[in-house]
Amino acid sequence: MYSIDRRIIALNAALFVAAVGWLSLSEPTYLTQLVVWSAINAVLAAGMRFVLLIGETNMACGAIYGFAAYLTAIAVTNGIDVVPVVVIASGTGAGVLGLLFGWVTLRVKGPYFMLIGFAFTEVIRLAYTRLDLVGGNSGMVGIYAPMSLEPWMPAFSVAVCYLLLIGFFAAEKSSFGLLMHAIRNNDKVVETLGVSALRVKLLCFVIAALVVGAAGSIHAYSYHVISPGDFSFLIPVYALAYAKVGGERHIVGPVIGAIFLTVISQLVQGSGALQYVLFGGVIILSMLGVRGGLIDIAKWAACCCRIGGRLGVLKDPASGELG
Repeated sequence: MYSIDRRIIALNAALFVAAVGWLSLSEPTYLTQLVVWSAINAVLAAGMRFVLLIGETNMACGAIYGFAAYLTAIAVTNGIDVVPVVVIASGTGAGVLGLLFGWVTLRVKGPYFMLIGFAFTEVIRLAYTRLDLVGGNSGMVGIYAPMSLEPWMPAFSVAVCYLLLIGFFAAEKSSFGLLMHAIRNNDKVVETLGVSALRVKLLCFVIAALVVGAAGSIHAYSYHVISPGDFSFLIPVYALAYAKVGGERHIVGPVIGAIFLTVISQLVQGSGALQYVLFGGVIILSMLGVRGGLIDIAKWAACCCRIGGRLGVLKDPASGELG
């Protein structure tokens, strides 16, 4: 398993704590929204990576993410204004959808599973356009938290996203995480030990659906308006890009990738059709420049700092030369 310096994890945690503190004291602005969007995308990327641990690419996460967002919109527009309850309920609903989808599809693997997830995301998106209950093509508007909580929503959103990431990290470091890695290597060997590979895969998929669903609920509160076009196949494509660019060997990688590409997407926005060329070019250059993902840059920097520190210790204080 890929080993990362603990100081990088501590720095990541410190950044989230600082972000929550800053958001609690700041008025809602474009910058605060950018922080929230980055946190949501980090959860999406981590959810994609979590299923990658069993060797599958979860292209259905777009449907699950959107389903939770629509559940949140329906709840809010019908007068349910207890935000934590709505987020938990929407995430649970997404988990149930993930359970049903996984139970039917996880018997296949590889490109077949990926293509089924892709089709499922598009079918669900098209279903929204035909349902008057959710506004059809026009979508749903007015997804606001109560007035008393609205100023605190950015801080609340980032805090929830951070807790969701901690949940992924804890699950991966548990014995269940070891099973996931073993199944990715060879699921037949795992089954010879009396462990049902299908059940482990299904549980992994449901955990990812629950967490991604909670992020989808936060998405609805953050954007205030949702429509079917927001939840196309591009959601899992972007999530996969975040995970690959950041580096999928550790959960910090997708977080770094999500923050980096979210900022880049906002910088190139407004460039017309050229924005897709620029955004795609950044992804290509990142993948070619650092094969292990952006997290490798952090690893190299940490190694250089350690080497520099050791050389400083070895220097003779009087002569300044190495002893």
